[in-house]
Amino acid sequence: MLSKYFEFPGYEIGVDEVGRGCLAGPVVAAAVWLPEDFEDEKIQDSKKIPKPERVRLASLIQENAIAYGIGICSELEIDEINILQASILAMHRAIDDLSLSSSISKVKLALIDGNKFKPYPNLAHKTIIKGDAKYLSIAAASIIAKVYRDKLMQDLDAEFPNYGWKKNCGYATKAHRDAIEKHGITPHHRRSFEPIKSLLSL
Repeated sequence: MLSKYFEFPGYEIGVDEVGRGCLAGPVVAAAVWLPEDFEDEKIQDSKKIPKPERVRLASLIQENAIAYGIGICSELEIDEINILQASILAMHRAIDDLSLSSSISKVKLALIDGNKFKPYPNLAHKTIIKGDAKYLSIAAASIIAKVYRDKLMQDLDAEFPNYGWKKNCGYATKAHRDAIEKHGITPHHRRSFEPIKSLLSL
């Protein structure tokens, strides 16, 4: 069972991002503020949950959360500022989005998955390595972000069907890499990532 809070029950948000290792598509983050009494033993790291269950849990989390937000950093931004900075920026944007629907001034702590983060104005934070396997709010954020990004990549697959994004969601599978070799890149590929960077230099 995941921990429901780090220090302030009912006054913490969990923040996580997905898509850092992809060759295509944006990085997407979510911030989730759960009520103190919310719990569901099936919520865990989104990567360990089958897709249909992830979709169901995402709806459950959204229905029960005090607030949640989504933040996106585009492929162009990733290439411009690097994937680490883009991931942090997406997390900041997710907190921005959450604050639009609720008074974030009441939140006392943001639990951040990973070990890198830049302070968000007027909000204390705690970075937690593998936090999505330790804290309910971070796991909930990982589920929201994963479902949102998967849907986004499925929509892009309809426009660019040669790359298998409906299945691989932009990750560097062999089929995806082979498709890049055969068909070239799209506007949604990250030009600063290998093997795309090397292909462009030829």
